[in-house]
Amino acid sequence: MFTQIKSLGLFGLNAFPVDVEVSIGRGKPQFEIVGLPDASVRESRERIRSALASLSIALPARQITVNLAPADVKKVGTMHDLAILLGILVCMERIPPQPENRCFLGEVSLSGHVRSISGVLPMALLAAQSGIRELFVPEENAAEASAVGIPIYGVHCLSNLLTHLEDTARPILRQQPTYVPQPEDYQDTLDFADVKGQQNAKYALEIAAAGGHNALMIGSPGSGKSMLAKRIPSILPEMTAAESMETTQIYSIAGLLDSGKPLMTKRPFRAPHHTISGAGLVGGGTIPRPGEISLAHNGLLFLDELAEFDHRTLEIMRQPLEDRRVTITRASGTVSYPCSFMLVGAMNPCPCGYYGHPKRQCTCTDRQVRQYLNRISGPLLDRFDLHIEVEPVSFDSLSARAKAESSAAIRERVQAAREWQNQRFSGTGIFCNAAIPAGMLQDFCPMDDGAVTLLRAVFDKLGLSARAYDRILKVARTIADLDGSDIIRKQHIASAAQFRSLDRKYWGTGG
Repeated sequence: MFTQIKSLGLFGLNAFPVDVEVSIGRGKPQFEIVGLPDASVRESRERIRSALASLSIALPARQITVNLAPADVKKVGTMHDLAILLGILVCMERIPPQPENRCFLGEVSLSGHVRSISGVLPMALLAAQSGIRELFVPEENAAEASAVGIPIYGVHCLSNLLTHLEDTARPILRQQPTYVPQPEDYQDTLDFADVKGQQNAKYALEIAAAGGHNALMIGSPGSGKSMLAKRIPSILPEMTAAESMETTQIYSIAGLLDSGKPLMTKRPFRAPHHTISGAGLVGGGTIPRPGEISLAHNGLLFLDELAEFDHRTLEIMRQPLEDRRVTITRASGTVSYPCSFMLVGAMNPCPCGYYGHPKRQCTCTDRQVRQYLNRISGPLLDRFDLHIEVEPVSFDSLSARAKAESSAAIRERVQAAREWQNQRFSGTGIFCNAAIPAGMLQDFCPMDDGAVTLLRAVFDKLGLSARAYDRILKVARTIADLDGSDIIRKQHIASAAQFRSLDRKYWGTGG
């Protein structure tokens, strides 16, 4: 007997339909799975055999052949277990044939329970687009899958599923309601009100958050670089529905979703240690997985002690920072992950940390300082829109009793500026000022005569590169948005230019 059950596969972010074809016929008793299965798929034979035994069902002593079509695409993971098992039961006439608009995903345990799997959301999206009207997934994944809007059934164990399939007039599986995300609560997050002084650094980070700009903070130990960076999530703008869905798909594939909050509504904050490998940062592995830069998609990637990262690891980021997408090529295929994120780096100016400190003596030689700073290459440095010098906090600032401005107040301005950008870039595929293509700067960054004159003077005096010119203009666009101005004016260019000075001070270049 022959039957076909609908399932879905996943490679990277790309889901694809899989037809699980099951045939039971005469021949030597054996159980074969074909169609380019990997080891985890082939091992489903033993999981299914044991799961059926838990239901007091024995496999027939006949030739069982399972084909996962299309047969020329590699199948990875355990999500096909449930479809294969049901196909066998249909061929054994234990359950009726399943309609074509019904799809099954899930890993089967030895005891007959259905375990959660990774990557349910992108597969559920494809199911909705492919005309699937009933999607059966593990119970733990049901809320995540319900975000796509089609009927979702959460399967806890095989016995409940079989009862449901044998008598649909008495369904025992509860259809999950569509998950509705709740407004984010920022009460438990770190607040900028706790940061004493550092007004210039706070203003720069407000600009970075409003326009999605990369920022580099340089300062001596204890000046507050990490303290500032960890509070940036509290002022980031709200995620749009599209951003939320994109980010959730990546976390679904990585298996990092919170079952209680299956749709991500808060921008991610990733802060990997400086010992991270290149594959850990950009993604990789035999089965390519998203790295930290993709897990930071639509959010923030914070690299503390930037100069301590492996030089080659940092250089790998250069192209993804420009393309906002990383491509990983393996023998099994090519996977592309989005990685549109804010990069915030923090570093000391020298190995001892006190080069240029107003009160403490630096113990490093000039050569040591140069070698330390040169760990950050010119091309990578040029990709930071904002250079922020975080100076030591004075006693008067630390002892002041007045509270600093709260993150909530800063976030209101950031949100207003981002809403301006959403209206400005509607229908263009651009999502923030930092992503404006060079060819469209003239359209979105109009300047008055004073701004043009000042920018020309800054360009000539500092010997800026074309990339640095573009980045100053983009930052000025964000400052103008925060100021509520459609036109970039002289003061906006002046503010943007002051955040491009550290490359000259420490690296001796003009950007």
